[in-house]
Amino acid sequence: MIAHPRRSPRTLIPAALLALLTALGLLLAPSGGARAADDVTWTVRTASNDFGSSRTSYSYTINPGATVADALVVANRGATELDLGVYAADGYTTESGQFDLLVGDKKSSSIGAWVHSDQDRITVAPGATVEVPFTVTVPENASPGDYAGGIVTSLAQPDAAQGITVDRRLGVRIALRVAGDLRPGLAVEDLHVGWNGGLNPFAGGDATVTYTLRNTGNAVLSARQTAGIGGPFGWFPTAAGKVDEPPQLLPGESWRMSVPVRDVPATVWLTATATVTPVVVDASGSTTALEPVEATGIGWALPWMLLLILLVLAALVVLAVRLLRRRRAGLRAREDERVRRAVEQALANAPVEGEEPATSGR
Repeated sequence: MIAHPRRSPRTLIPAALLALLTALGLLLAPSGGARAADDVTWTVRTASNDFGSSRTSYSYTINPGATVADALVVANRGATELDLGVYAADGYTTESGQFDLLVGDKKSSSIGAWVHSDQDRITVAPGATVEVPFTVTVPENASPGDYAGGIVTSLAQPDAAQGITVDRRLGVRIALRVAGDLRPGLAVEDLHVGWNGGLNPFAGGDATVTYTLRNTGNAVLSARQTAGIGGPFGWFPTAAGKVDEPPQLLPGESWRMSVPVRDVPATVWLTATATVTPVVVDASGSTTALEPVEATGIGWALPWMLLLILLVLAALVVLAVRLLRRRRAGLRAREDERVRRAVEQALANAPVEGEEPATSGR
């Protein structure tokens, strides 16, 4: 079951309030009649027919151009009559990994356009149950592959205290596979590795491997993943811990992964590798693993504190060499000056040519 409250502001409601009121996600629950919220007084479930009597969602495999008929059962558990809108919508995966449906005023191109009911509104008396028949008609030119969406009941009620209209939605998911050539595919793109060392220059640091999973085929996919990091020539390999599986991705959807890897040595040069095994999920929920896909990326693991220490030591060595050279130059200059003075003194005391040296006598 899918329950989604959505709020639409009146003309003068500020945009900030609108953003706050519309930031409400889907609630997934079995379609056996559980309430989605305390103020939702009705339940929805699948009808019992040739497709089954205890389904939690709708699941079909249909040839292009074919039609199937089914029904939604709506029960009013409250004490007042309900006037509910009924419509179908395409599904998508949210940024938090949850399945959601387009709101009623958004145009759908698959499930939302292929599901039709003779009733776009129903009235359900207190304690009563109403069955809403619908058909799923797949166009003849529909591409083979998986599609997801849902059929929704909607109750719009004004909230005078907040000055808004509250739109509460409750529905059941529809998984549809159009028969034909199934071509599952998953790409691992834009892999990067970042490293962050601590203050200890001789200890390792924590690294993060990031990459994007993109469903390039026409089947719903999940994935099993491993990741690791190594230094130059594969030295000091370090594996990540258990990597969480991404949500089920519809064809064309992407999911950004961020995998932490602890205690990675500061080997200056890092090579990160992610190995992803795509898993095909069919309409019944069974899975099939495909050939693994591998991607690599490079990054730096520079021990900045150690480099700073080495830089300071190098600066001290350069300073010591310069001081030593200056001292030696000073000593040499003083020695040269002493020699010069000694020579001058010797020359000053030497006899002049042609003169007799002075003698003493009586």
